[in-house]
Amino acid sequence: MTNTATSETQTKTTDMQLDECVEMKSELHEQDAAVEAARNASEERLAKARAAVEATNAADLAAHEGETPIIFLDDIKVTFKTRTGSILNPNKVHAVRGLTLRLWPGETIGIVGESGCGKSTTANVMCGLQSPTSGKVYFKGKDVTHRTAADRRTIGRVISVVFQDPATALNARMSIAEQLRDPMIVHKVGTPEEREQRIHELIHMVGLPESALDATPGQLSGGQRQRVAIARALALKPDAIIADEPTSALDVSVRAQILNLLMDLKKELNLAMVFISHDIQTVRYISDRIIVMNAGQAVEMGTAEQVFNNPKDDYTRLLLGAAPSLLHPDLG
Repeated sequence: MTNTATSETQTKTTDMQLDECVEMKSELHEQDAAVEAARNASEERLAKARAAVEATNAADLAAHEGETPIIFLDDIKVTFKTRTGSILNPNKVHAVRGLTLRLWPGETIGIVGESGCGKSTTANVMCGLQSPTSGKVYFKGKDVTHRTAADRRTIGRVISVVFQDPATALNARMSIAEQLRDPMIVHKVGTPEEREQRIHELIHMVGLPESALDATPGQLSGGQRQRVAIARALALKPDAIIADEPTSALDVSVRAQILNLLMDLKKELNLAMVFISHDIQTVRYISDRIIVMNAGQAVEMGTAEQVFNNPKDDYTRLLLGAAPSLLHPDLG
């Protein structure tokens, strides 16, 4: 009798375990189906975004027929290998996935997106600090994807960079005058007298007193250091400036001053500019054209008015809804 009862108990336990396994298997199938549906929806959305961006690129090219862009990135991709995974098959990070853009003379392009979306990697490709894994980079019509030292010197005279943190971008041991003079010495521009004259022009151009020339970066405020960084970027009279989040390390009160300075310099010198930020309201204020990036891809591209008044991608709408303006209410 005891053996029979034990056998029945074991049978019931086994049946319950089988039922639980069936339920778990069913739940896993449902989860897999949900993940697959989400993946398909995401791929469909990205395909629509790519088609819209390609159409915008075609329209932009037609509007500038006969002109040569300063920088042309043709379907560039940048992939980094990580330290995870096996030796033969390391995991990879796709920082930029098939980005195409043209920077025209006198134009300001704003690149916006969350941290890790590929904005700074794109800027590094533009200025030659990063080689693309695939795709082509053209500088004034010339293929410079695999640039030589001579190409880098030529591009360095025409394209300057303003980095995010002026405290680390400037040499703490050099005076401001020495830092403004240094690019002209490296590129052998002008006589010593002409360089001195240019230094004084630059310091006035960015709204700093001449007494700042004898100071070191540690003796200046954050906003003043960023003005010096902008002056240094202008030292060689470039055609374009790449500004990689130039206001994110500054106080809100100083941020608007730097943005206004960049706007004034753009109009006065007819500068082209690539302005990179995670704040879409700031990008709106300064840009002629906006590129919204997500997961290494351009998901939306258009004029500032088009992107703000008629956003087509869900991610753009998310950015617009999540980022309050730190500028004047009329501009936000």
